[in-house]
Amino acid sequence: MFSVNNDWNPKQARLRSIIKKEGDFQEAMDICLSLHSIVHMPEVSENGEYSFLEEVLTDVSDDGFKNYSSSYKGRTMAYNIWHITRIEDICANILIAGGDQVINTDNWLKKSGSIITDTGNALTAEEIAEFSKAINKEELMNYRAAVGKKTREIIRNLTYKDMKRKMDEDALQRILDEKSVSEKEEAVWLVEFWGKKTVAGLLLLPITRHHVMHINDCLKIKKKIK
Repeated sequence: MFSVNNDWNPKQARLRSIIKKEGDFQEAMDICLSLHSIVHMPEVSENGEYSFLEEVLTDVSDDGFKNYSSSYKGRTMAYNIWHITRIEDICANILIAGGDQVINTDNWLKKSGSIITDTGNALTAEEIAEFSKAINKEELMNYRAAVGKKTREIIRNLTYKDMKRKMDEDALQRILDEKSVSEKEEAVWLVEFWGKKTVAGLLLLPITRHHVMHINDCLKIKKKIK
């Protein structure tokens, strides 16, 4: 079984130590892609790399995905997967690439059945339950795969000069204009938080590390179901 301490943390530590060093740039991007593979389903990387997400979601029923929760704010697997995927979509496509979010292509909101457009940070336990009930598990995972594939394309096109690039103010405003982050107190801090980062900082968090935190939450739910 995958171990965050033994398998993930050493790679993340190595990435953190070299991501701003020009001579280690290619190794840094390779590690970034490897960590990204671990938190997505195998179809995203298609490189045969181990998938922690696949391990966690295997043999989980639709009921388990939607209706069981962790102890924190009633977060379900459905919520956790939506949350980390939306944040990756926002940060990779708006902030790093300066392009369009995947959520705005191929009618993903309608297909997934999501009742929200944002990251879900401000949802109450009752609202998380309502969101989870409405979500289409298959289409949510299809949306996640589409986001993951686009992110990998973005990472492969980065140059060393991008690592120190700061966030564009217009891009940060777009996040709010597109209702990708709620303007409620529990969520709007994200825009300021991301705004203080460079591209290298976003690759460390949320593009890689943020995922494993929430997949761990899903693992706790799976253990509770068992």
